[in-house]
Amino acid sequence: MKNLAIIPARSGSKGLKDKNILDFLGKPMLAYAILGAKESGMFDCVHVSTDSEKYAEIAREWGADVPFLRTPELASDTASGRDACLYVISEYEKRGLSFDTVTTLQPTSPLRRAEDIKGAFALFDEKDANAVVSVCEPDHSPLWTNVIGENLDMTGFLDRKALNTPRQKLDKYYRLNGAVYIVKMDYYKTEADIYKEKCFAYIMPKERSVDIDDAFDFFMAESIMKGMAEGLIG
Repeated sequence: MKNLAIIPARSGSKGLKDKNILDFLGKPMLAYAILGAKESGMFDCVHVSTDSEKYAEIAREWGADVPFLRTPELASDTASGRDACLYVISEYEKRGLSFDTVTTLQPTSPLRRAEDIKGAFALFDEKDANAVVSVCEPDHSPLWTNVIGENLDMTGFLDRKALNTPRQKLDKYYRLNGAVYIVKMDYYKTEADIYKEKCFAYIMPKERSVDIDDAFDFFMAESIMKGMAEGLIG
């Protein structure tokens, strides 16, 4: 089985400027995804999908394969990640390279480890899955959340189940953490919605599930990684 990893890293960012190449404890952010993918040993090709030659050069320095850039259309705010990945797949096929699976590894998940990628692939094989998606437990149960109107009225904000049940006995929920998405190539090409038949969850710990979108997330992720290095976390 031949496996393709795609690390989506378009230039620019509204929440945190150039977050994909920001220095994160001595390495550009996207380097962690490249190194984790290569260390896992699961991929025949590790590609960074970017519209920036600067980003591409950084990616190549860290061992990624970047023989082409995204088109401007696929680097816009309205372009979908799936369309960008389908473009990568098509460009490799034009070059005579085809793959059995495609895995998306967001560069904004620098705490993801090679063992998480290997574990997700082990589940993929065990379940003969069409897709495996990484998840983690949320910080708080969604049963403790609700929308609030403009008048700030909290009437009926929580239902009786949430009010009267100890936290430990509430149903366990999970959220997507953005770290790993493995999909069979044929399934990826034909199904825009992968959360269907034979899609399974790979559960990751919360401390490796930070998805960096803004400066607060960045600070949290750096603090957690420092804690891991000092043996305080994980």
